[in-house]
Amino acid sequence: MEKHVFNEKEAAFYLGVSVTFLQHDRSNGIIVGKVPGPDYLKIGGRIRYLKEDLDSWLKMFKVNRAS
Repeated sequence: MEKHVFNEKEAAFYLGVSVTFLQHDRSNGIIVGKVPGPDYLKIGGRIRYLKEDLDSWLKMFKVNRAS
């Protein structure tokens, strides 16, 4: 079964970033000139990330090479 909801540590591993990056992004909000982190869910006091949001965030960094 494929996982669709990730906790913070799992999301960081999936994205190849640190947990600290995700934490700073959430606490700092959007900073001009800086790419914001992925969207997240806050359920009670817990942070969760949807796989589709992580995949969308990764696609922002895709470089398309012309043939």
